[in-house]
Amino acid sequence: MSSWTPISEEEIWDLINRAWAEMTLPQRRLWEIIKINPVKWHENSYGLMGGGFWVVGICGSTVIWYNDIEDGFNRSAWSTAGTIDQYWCNQDQLQWTIQYVLDQWRGDASPGGPREV
Repeated sequence: MSSWTPISEEEIWDLINRAWAEMTLPQRRLWEIIKINPVKWHENSYGLMGGGFWVVGICGSTVIWYNDIEDGFNRSAWSTAGTIDQYWCNQDQLQWTIQYVLDQWRGDASPGGPREV
């Protein structure tokens, strides 16, 4: 059996701060617009184990959140505040997720969740 424990608020802040140091100027500008203080949101398939997942950004109907089971940031739809509608298991760094949103705004990426390459 796994000895997994949920990531703490202090640890999520460490990840955010490390990502900030790696972000480009356009990524930082976008991040300043969409970031929120980390807050746990529910997710019904896997999020129950750790009391939810840390949401760190909101961009329209999309939340940016950290999957501490898979150790990566994800983008998912939301329709009710406090609930992540879609589970993803990306292992992305925050700046990669921000870049995807930036590309989507610029028209360089298709909407939706992760895609196979």
